Amino acid sequence: MKRVLLAVILLLISSQLYASDTGKDLKAFAHNYFEKMVATQSPDATNEDLESYLKLLTDDIGHTHLPWETDGTRKPGGKESMRKGMIFYLGSHTEYSAELLEVFIFNDSAIALRYKDQAKGIHPQSNQKVEYSQTMMEILEMDQGKVAVIRKYHE
Repeated sequence: MKRVLLAVILLLISSQLYASDTGKDLKAFAHNYFEKMVATQSPDATNEDLESYLKLLTDDIGHTHLPWETDGTRKPGGKESMRKGMIFYLGSHTEYSAELLEVFIFNDSAIALRYKDQAKGIHPQSNQKVEYSQTMMEILEMDQGKVAVIRKYHE
């Protein structure tokens, strides 16, 4: 009986340590993700910045950005589709800044980032001036250490 009790106690302690380490790892991942995402929005963003960001995503990444992109289903070629869309806008900002406000960790399955960003630029298709300031919430659903689904919401 003592051995069973000891085994249960050790199991509980080790699971708490795992949860604590996972939370620390995901918090570090969240900060790294934010830094790399912000780099892709910079006026001097490069293809290398974009590829560094895309390395954090699964190949079948799902993405929603309401109201424009509403289907966040994971699909083969999701990363390639995201790459194509991001290349279209790469370097279109003349000014960009972002501030990470909060990071929330949900077990080892999700991260929520709340941030404020501001941008000015020229839309690459319409050549119209673009200017915005917004507070965003991004929910990152994780799968084996990579982002599998991104859900973006405006406050």
